[in-house]
Amino acid sequence: MIYSQVISEMQVSYLDILLEKLELEGFNIFIYDKFHKYILDITGNDLKYPLIYDKDSLKKENIDLLISIGGDGTILNSAVLINDTEIPIVGINLGRLGFLAIVEKNKIGEYVSKIKRGDYSIQKRSMLKLNSKPMIFKDENIALNDFTVHKSSSPAVIVVHTFLNEKFLTSYWVDGLIISTPTGSTGYSLSCGGPIVFPGSGTFIITPVAPHNLTMRPIIVPDNSKIRLEIESRSESVLCSLDSRYETISPDHELTIQKNDYDINLLVFSGLDFSDNINYKLNWGADKRN
Repeated sequence: MIYSQVISEMQVSYLDILLEKLELEGFNIFIYDKFHKYILDITGNDLKYPLIYDKDSLKKENIDLLISIGGDGTILNSAVLINDTEIPIVGINLGRLGFLAIVEKNKIGEYVSKIKRGDYSIQKRSMLKLNSKPMIFKDENIALNDFTVHKSSSPAVIVVHTFLNEKFLTSYWVDGLIISTPTGSTGYSLSCGGPIVFPGSGTFIITPVAPHNLTMRPIIVPDNSKIRLEIESRSESVLCSLDSRYETISPDHELTIQKNDYDINLLVFSGLDFSDNINYKLNWGADKRN
């Protein structure tokens, strides 16, 4: 199944390359309904493939693989659609950095052939789940990358009282707080000074955003922990996010983060595992003098 959200008209050529190669290799192709409508709107091209609408149609059609075309954000949203079906995901990177979307757009044909040959492995990525009162995000209360709380319109900091398995941990005076999975360690958490954590490490990373106490550093806790947050704010509203999905909440919301009941499966290729990827994406070991 081909999944995406928004790509530019200039990037449609990469979709054409993907579809042509998949047909050549004999794959049965399905298209995500909303992406099909988007392509029809911007190109007038009515892709003549069966459509996938939701998790139920994924199961009904016995989908074996989801190909995400876009960037890391596209993969994060596809994980919500995949849910607990265990369908593996592979990402084609039309974006920039791409820690999750590992197949570069100029190598689409090469990696479709590898998929056909079975020349890949499956890597499990843990997710987190948000429990809240009142409920927010409804049945999309999961995240592959991270959960965040952040001050909204008020310039004043928020105070996030943090409890680990109901034992008081600390109170963060911050612009925001990030709780990420190992997968999310290379996202927002990294940009706020958090550590890079390998997949499968069995951890959560708690990273403060612009803390007003310089002793507040990112910490790593076991992912069998339950993290409960109580928020103080001069504003009546606080921003809350799960991956790329946002809600506005009040300081009265009760928030608990824990490991999700199921993992997401990602396709991994030889030479493109996590350590290879961070070396390539972050230019580790590169000497510009040479």
